[in-house]
Amino acid sequence: MISRLPIEHGREVILHFTIKLTDDSVADSTKMSGKPAKFRMGDGSLTENFEACLVGLKAGDNREFELAPEDAFGMPNKDNYYQVDTTKFGADRPEVGQIFTFPQSDGTELPGIVRAINDQFVTIDFNHPLAGQRVRFAVEIIEVNP
Repeated sequence: MISRLPIEHGREVILHFTIKLTDDSVADSTKMSGKPAKFRMGDGSLTENFEACLVGLKAGDNREFELAPEDAFGMPNKDNYYQVDTTKFGADRPEVGQIFTFPQSDGTELPGIVRAINDQFVTIDFNHPLAGQRVRFAVEIIEVNP
């Protein structure tokens, strides 16, 4: 039997989400991988306004809501732009808009978008690709657990 607990602070939520841009194009969806997202309300992984849109929903519910940039992926931060020497790219001449991954000391890879190129430097933007954009979330609640 599916739990009919409502979503509230401290409860574990399992859901599918689809992120749509203002032109209705799909930017991301857990349905593509078949793996739903799992988090605990109030754990800091979502903004307060995002969580407020989920409160009261139950397993089986579907809802779509729009979030301002500050409530979704934030605004672009100029401190996340870095100048990388063009020689670091070797024979791979980068192009504006291209995405490169950069290895981190912990073994993960950090994606960055090429924003500008000159003879000496390539400007890489490490902000989230959806930073600064209004987005719509379509959610399908799968489970709500204590």
